[in-house]
Amino acid sequence: MKQKRNILMITPYIPRLSQSGGQNSSFYSIKYLSQNNNITLICLTPDEEGLEDIKQYCSKVITVIRGKTWDPKKVLLTGFSPYPFLVMKHINKKFRETIQHELDTNSFDLIHCDCFYPMPNIPKTKIPIVLVDLTVEYEVYKHYVGTVSGWKKLIKPFLWIDVLKLKYWETYYWKNTHTVVAFAEEDQKLISKITKRKDIKLFQNGVDNKFFESKAKTKKSSFPSILFGVSNMKWMQNRESVEMIIKDSWNKIKKAIPNCKFYIIGRHAPDYYGHYRSEDVIVEEADFDDQPHDPMYYYQHCWVLVAPMGSGGGTRNKFLEAMACRLPIVTTPEGMGGIKIENFKQSIICDYNKIAANTIDLLKNNKKRTDMGNEANKLIGNKYSYQNSVNGLNQIYQEITNKK
Repeated sequence: MKQKRNILMITPYIPRLSQSGGQNSSFYSIKYLSQNNNITLICLTPDEEGLEDIKQYCSKVITVIRGKTWDPKKVLLTGFSPYPFLVMKHINKKFRETIQHELDTNSFDLIHCDCFYPMPNIPKTKIPIVLVDLTVEYEVYKHYVGTVSGWKKLIKPFLWIDVLKLKYWETYYWKNTHTVVAFAEEDQKLISKITKRKDIKLFQNGVDNKFFESKAKTKKSSFPSILFGVSNMKWMQNRESVEMIIKDSWNKIKKAIPNCKFYIIGRHAPDYYGHYRSEDVIVEEADFDDQPHDPMYYYQHCWVLVAPMGSGGGTRNKFLEAMACRLPIVTTPEGMGGIKIENFKQSIICDYNKIAANTIDLLKNNKKRTDMGNEANKLIGNKYSYQNSVNGLNQIYQEITNKK
């Protein structure tokens, strides 16, 4: 029997099923990596939600509780620190000491770190570090700062300084880490261009086979319905997308199809968008997996997923999951990073000003929706399963450990 590698994995959260995005990707990566690796997981987290779920796939899980995100002390310290706020809020003495203790007392073949911002907590070591960058953070924040309005314009110069610090440190760790893994080809090319490294790896994000193998448990709504989600609304890209829909697309769609309903679903959705609730706008959290209204419920219930994105970076888990559930997607070019589709066959990529028209066309054409959903399901099943994704990551691990 082949001996398993010993991996120390560092994450700025508890990988969990109840979240979308990076936390969900990390959960499934660990699930399938555990078949060939012994994983010691250290998480910096505000709570212990989801801890029992991830424990079953790890040799050991250690949590370090961090304080509130908007800690006034850390906000103030950021102004006098070389680090940006995103990094400052993840610098934690106990976190660093916990990582050091594991390195001192156990033998590891490599260290895997999800996201660059926990990196300052990893002590200097000869053990190869694999930095898996889920998205290019400074690009996301640069776009956000470029679009701020109202009173936030007053602090715009300070926000730009933070973006510059973010770019500096993100680039620093790209250049000085043994192996860097990007989540989308666009990110891989950007990182290679900035660092002059030709060895930037690519992780093909995916979905668990339950999404494309299971039969639908939920009937499609009897009325036309569009979905934004299932997403974490604390992530600024998701909030921007919802506002784009409400500002420019929803009224056009509603005028063309009066009985249409709009579902805004995701983590913290009621906190940000509860004031939009009406007979036609449904705003809800998604339940945990296997609960009455888990993410798959909404993917199967709605007719079309609409998600114009103002900036790119990484791969949208919600797109992969929705496509696996035969839900057609309408998005902008910035949205479909990391997923190679044949446009208007598996989904629709269009200019922002055509989002409403293409959504209306899909809602009115049942055959087109069905065919597109079936083609999307085939694509995800053939190319975007987590089993295939993790096989690629295991190959990267193998290359590194064989070179040692």
